[in-house]
Amino acid sequence: MAIAIAIIGCHTLELPSKLSVSTPVTIKLSGWGGNLVEQKLLKQVLLDFEAQHPNIKVKYEAIADQYMDVIKTRLVGEAAPDVFYLESVEAPFLMSQNVLEPLEAYITPEFDLVDFEDSLLDSFKYQNHIYGLPKDYSTLALFYNKKAFAAAGLSNPPANWEELRNYSKQLTGKLNKYGFGEIPELARQAYKIKAFGGQPVDQNSYATFASEASLQGLELVVNQYRKDHSSAQKSDVGTNSGSEMFGQGKVAMVIEGNWAIPYLIETFPQVEFATAPVPTINDKKGTMMLTVAYVMNKQAHHKAEAWELISYLTGKEGMQKWTGTGFALPTRKSVAKNLGYDQDPLRSPLVAGVKYATLWQVGQYPGAIVNNFDNQFVSALLGQQPLRQAMLKAQNEANQQIKTME
Repeated sequence: MAIAIAIIGCHTLELPSKLSVSTPVTIKLSGWGGNLVEQKLLKQVLLDFEAQHPNIKVKYEAIADQYMDVIKTRLVGEAAPDVFYLESVEAPFLMSQNVLEPLEAYITPEFDLVDFEDSLLDSFKYQNHIYGLPKDYSTLALFYNKKAFAAAGLSNPPANWEELRNYSKQLTGKLNKYGFGEIPELARQAYKIKAFGGQPVDQNSYATFASEASLQGLELVVNQYRKDHSSAQKSDVGTNSGSEMFGQGKVAMVIEGNWAIPYLIETFPQVEFATAPVPTINDKKGTMMLTVAYVMNKQAHHKAEAWELISYLTGKEGMQKWTGTGFALPTRKSVAKNLGYDQDPLRSPLVAGVKYATLWQVGQYPGAIVNNFDNQFVSALLGQQPLRQAMLKAQNEANQQIKTME
């Protein structure tokens, strides 16, 4: 598929739209299927866009399963949507394949590009081109159960990882079965790897997470799980997510993103919780930054109208409507200021984290990196093999797979 995408990238369609004003242009937009609240909100924003742009109709499709596989297949078949979601972790590969439309030629001074957070915008830049505009983001923060803390005599959230482990021991077996809920995926562990100077991948997109520095960060997780017995995975307690673990009272602390706030308030209103910055590791602040952009298909038939849609959805008005309910965090500084999320008791740690977060990006071959890490790290966490052996196996297998794709 990668080879086919590269071939498709060599073809550029010159199909300017010159339809009469009375004939609306239809722009196809695709994203992944979210919850009902998200779907309802997006549909309303799209209706607002259409009301302001009577010459453009938006046909939205939510792709429920295997989103990126579907998008790549459609790019190869020249049937991809005009505009679609692109997650930061998937961006490096598609940006390198010449299948996305560079956006800088469409951007005017009025669009106010400098209003975006630099680190978020940089996620979608490649070889001096801008290929995507981030629609929203989330970092990670520590969520903690206030009643559980009070019952254990704890008044403040842990400031560093040593404190978190001590708190976790004290909280285990009290109001909650475990003190801490652990999500072992690389998307939640990369900042721990970097805390001691490690890197998940090198500049050539090869895995490097088995280095001594990387293992130091990962060892914290394994020791807490295997030696302290004070942390649990979602499968250990019969739940489907970190947010559900926390909401059901199976764990007293968990590290989650902004999405957990409306979920917990709506689904578990009885839970009294607060948030705090992710505890420091090796005296360094750390968290993850997860973001998604709107990108344009290079083969889009109506590029001017596709840009109108992107510029509205990521412009100040559209972004304020999209993020105003607190469902997502705005990538524009002016919108964030208007909404006051930096002063919100629950969201302020998430907003502050954007300044020091590790971007969720692991080179041009994320599938090989992520799948091998996740499988082997869980194996080490369960005690099926030593951590060093597991990470070396994951690193070697990932790099062998990458060599076959280059």
